Amino acid sequence: MALDITGLLDAAISHASASGYLDEVNGHEAIHPSAGGGITGAVWVDRIVPVRSSGLNSVSALVVFNVRLYTSAKQLPLDAIDPDMVAAVDALCTAYTGDFTLGGLVRQVDIFGIHGQTLEVRAGYLSQDGAMQRVMTIWLPCIVNDLWEEVA
Repeated sequence: MALDITGLLDAAISHASASGYLDEVNGHEAIHPSAGGGITGAVWVDRIVPVRSSGLNSVSALVVFNVRLYTSAKQLPLDAIDPDMVAAVDALCTAYTGDFTLGGLVRQVDIFGIHGQTLEVRAGYLSQDGAMQRVMTIWLPCIVNDLWEEVA
């Protein structure tokens, strides 16, 4: 079996797009600041790690995606930035936990970190091309069964 990275990215992007909170969602880490005054999303692979719950002749893996939301840190009113961002993050976390297998593509979204990485959100700021962005990044850990065959 091969890693269906396109299918997994499409599933994560689809949930983000369907949330109704994001102006656009890219399948790559942004290299330029978002153009509009709304919230932009981006989804990309952070890491892939074998997991101990693999079978006897196959290796399952933890695939962690970054789902990052961006918006201008200088838009007014400043007090509305975080509530808007958290509402979007809440909708995405609800979607990812509600579709626990991403439509059957993964064993599970590893919400509680059985294999190390929990579903987690981190907030911060990111300067891109001189523009300060408010960001919130969701770490979306997914367990994919029987990814690689072990052959003696």
